[in-house]
Amino acid sequence: MNVLRGSAFRFVAIGLLLYAGVYGAAEWLLYRTGDRNPLFRIATAEPGSHDWIVLGASHAMALDFGGFNATMEAETGLRILNLASPGTGPLYNRFVLERFLETRRTAGVLYVLDSFAFRSRLWNEDRFADARLLRRTPFAPALAGRLLDYSLHDAVSPIAVLDYVSGFSKINNRERFQPDIWEGEAQFERAHRPSSTADTRRIAYLYPDAAPDPAAVERYLREFETLIAEARMGGARVVVVKPPVPSRFYALLPGEAEFDERVSRLLAAKGVALHDFSLTLDEPRFYFDTDHLNRAGLTEFLTRNLKPVLTGP
Repeated sequence: MNVLRGSAFRFVAIGLLLYAGVYGAAEWLLYRTGDRNPLFRIATAEPGSHDWIVLGASHAMALDFGGFNATMEAETGLRILNLASPGTGPLYNRFVLERFLETRRTAGVLYVLDSFAFRSRLWNEDRFADARLLRRTPFAPALAGRLLDYSLHDAVSPIAVLDYVSGFSKINNRERFQPDIWEGEAQFERAHRPSSTADTRRIAYLYPDAAPDPAAVERYLREFETLIAEARMGGARVVVVKPPVPSRFYALLPGEAEFDERVSRLLAAKGVALHDFSLTLDEPRFYFDTDHLNRAGLTEFLTRNLKPVLTGP
């Protein structure tokens, strides 16, 4: 019996050592191919404080496509770190902000606002379990502890915590040797040809529910309030912008007027500046797809609208 136990112990020990080796290799490779994941960017950012960090979903991500973040820094003389990630709502962005403030400081938080991100757990709780984000997130004990805390408050699935700690998604990442870029970035230099079919499909993807759940909207507005409060506790001011989209696309956004009214009241009560640039750039030549600005569009947006926001009092 003792011989059997010893064999079993050695078998388990060898298995754990092999797993640890594979996990270590996956983590090493993550640091060689990482880029867009906001938690990776926090882990690898240059030391020192920033003037702005950028939070939001893919509209915010576009501000760093094709090296455009460097263009913004050159134009403004400011130090800017883009921490946006695709399809992420206020809950996930709050998580990213908290992680940033654990080790770093910023004078300002620029939140790029999209109404879809306040309507569903698909863009909030479910993002923590998305393998595409988990496999690019570096391991850190403090980050594991924060995920566990979120899980205990029903904001993160225990399965997502287990995935992160075990490195399952990293080890099984079929794209492990490919750089971490969002597929939309490859189109950044092109101009989009308007298509009503493409617009309809995009809206259906972003707003899968015909009518928003009022309780869900309230919950994510509260998360947004908490994000603002935590930014201020960290010494940062918060500025909110709604990015430009084509008017034909804007007209399809469900319940946009009601959402604008609610978020405007919230921000006014908190003394947070809201800049609505939704309809400031309408020409198709400024977009690389249905609703994301290309380089020409961002250049115009920066000069006309965003630079005064970033450099203003």
